[in-house]
Amino acid sequence: MDVQAADAAEVALGRVRANIAAGALGVALRELAAFLESAPEHVDALYLQVVALRYGGALEEAAHRVDTLISLSPLDGRAFQERGHLLKALGKPAAALAAYQRAGQLNTALRASFEAQIQLLEGSGRQRELIYAEAQLDRLRSLPKALVAVLDLAAQNKLARAEALCRRFLQEHPDHVEGMRILADIGVRLGVLEDAEFLLESAVAFEPGHVEARIDYVNVLRKRQKFEAALKQARALLASAPDNPRFQSLCAVEHMQMGEYDGALELLEAVLEKMPDDAVTLTTRGHALKTCGRTKEAVASYRRALIAQPRHGEAYYALSNLKTYRFSEDELAAMRALHAQADLAQADQSYLSFALGKAHEDRRDYSQAFEFYEQGNRLKRAASRYDAASMAEEFAHTRAICGQDFFAARRRWGCESSDPIFIVGLPRAGSTLLEQILSSHSQVDGTLELPNVLSLAQRLRRRRFDGKRPGYPHVLAHLSQADCRAFGEAYIEDTRIHRRGAPHFIDKMPNNFRHIGLIRLMLPNARIIDARREPMACCFSGYKQLFAEGQEFSYDLQDIGRYYRDYERLMAHWDEVLPGFVLRVRHEDVVANLEGQVRRLLDFCGLPFEAGCLRYYETERSVRTPSSEQVRQPIFRDSVEQWKHFEPWLGPLQAALEGHDT
Repeated sequence: MDVQAADAAEVALGRVRANIAAGALGVALRELAAFLESAPEHVDALYLQVVALRYGGALEEAAHRVDTLISLSPLDGRAFQERGHLLKALGKPAAALAAYQRAGQLNTALRASFEAQIQLLEGSGRQRELIYAEAQLDRLRSLPKALVAVLDLAAQNKLARAEALCRRFLQEHPDHVEGMRILADIGVRLGVLEDAEFLLESAVAFEPGHVEARIDYVNVLRKRQKFEAALKQARALLASAPDNPRFQSLCAVEHMQMGEYDGALELLEAVLEKMPDDAVTLTTRGHALKTCGRTKEAVASYRRALIAQPRHGEAYYALSNLKTYRFSEDELAAMRALHAQADLAQADQSYLSFALGKAHEDRRDYSQAFEFYEQGNRLKRAASRYDAASMAEEFAHTRAICGQDFFAARRRWGCESSDPIFIVGLPRAGSTLLEQILSSHSQVDGTLELPNVLSLAQRLRRRRFDGKRPGYPHVLAHLSQADCRAFGEAYIEDTRIHRRGAPHFIDKMPNNFRHIGLIRLMLPNARIIDARREPMACCFSGYKQLFAEGQEFSYDLQDIGRYYRDYERLMAHWDEVLPGFVLRVRHEDVVANLEGQVRRLLDFCGLPFEAGCLRYYETERSVRTPSSEQVRQPIFRDSVEQWKHFEPWLGPLQAALEGHDT
């Protein structure tokens, strides 16, 4: 919907809201019926229709409409709140409570949902749930109405409006810590981590004893991969209350980010002494053990989590994400029964969908496997703001701006360091294998998927020149030689914490392929390796993988196919305008001829051959990607053509890769 149409729709729905408020329900319903004729899946209109029907006493029809609304918008807290109101009115208190709880999970601004939960939970003996609902209601009562409205808008994914309203509030109340926290959270969701960090640093300075603000500050420092600073803040919290299990857990996570797994596991064991059945801690412990290569102990920890909390979907997913674990028939039956429960939280549903997909794929039941993968991706897509057309437009602008003449005029710009080796491409294209091979060389440190380049690009999007904000990638044409040198030097300095003293280090953030022009401007002597994999294999492997964050194009077959096609086009452009700057390494070639490709890699990086790179699976290091178990084995061949088992369902992907819409 274009801006003009969206504005017209908002005016029309504004009239509907006014009529509902005035009690003119018949008028409102007629207006909505006319509106929905031309826009039958308009979520806000359907929501208002449900409200009007409920107010008018048409409960059964409203219940039918709310089911339609939830099927279209499964993460809409308002829709679940309406379902709760309807079920309560229909005399179904248990189902109503589940709906209200789901509403509160999805939208913390829904005061009526928490009030209803408290009413339904009183006298039930479910004290922990009652305390949680009371705490949420107390927070809402303490917030100014403007900030409650901001929370509501953010929960509806209307982030631009939420940000604008929150900024207006903070202009009038510049030291309001809760306002700062909420705006920082919006910043994190928009990817503007630098602004979020500044807000939370200020909030902590204003109110040092505000525990939630301090925890938010630790979390955003971690997202910016300022691990040392995050650990320092977490230790300060722990020092204030050494036996607090929440602070112990937070400190353990920060130790993990620093690669200090012994310290992390010691803290997690301390938490488990107090809370032996805490599923979250047991799962975190499993993650730490997995990353260290202690797979059997990780499996045991995940299983303990499921004994303690059978509805803990993340533990099931963690087992499946080992790639080498096989679920028993009893485990599969338990997963399917849990997945069918209507009151299961969205996150647990998503985890279970992907775990069930993997479980059925291992049993060669590819039809069922695809159905579960599709369900999991549909849930993730519903919460995503990804716009394939906007992404394609940015790629096109990048090609237009970053031409041969552009780079010729900036040939000697940037920091001269040749330390970084960037591995770029799409996720699941074999980048972890290439990283493990190179990290097995004595002159190369393996690190992480570093966010530094992506964070810089986000900052540049908001940078002003002559009072204007040109946006990205147009902003690249406005940068000075001094800017580019400073960016390169800052990158080298900021990434030093991840290094172990070798002359070179790897940054394997896959999405950096979009910013090769920026990398060239600031680090012209860096090496860039494009990890390439056969399109269908790469795209489907991404589709069936539940990524933590940052890969929103992977939740839809058409989106991921179009993204791959745009990626190929952009990489061909870099080859043309920056010949020799990027080395392409195909996963299938590595599988077929390991030694030949290893020698080619090392030659490109200016490194002497070392036989240890051929025995990469013997290298002991923490690996945090989904391929962690696979790269601890000799060359993994089985995945090359796995996608063909799913070929009957991959028509939309094939069409998108070929440049057609379905």
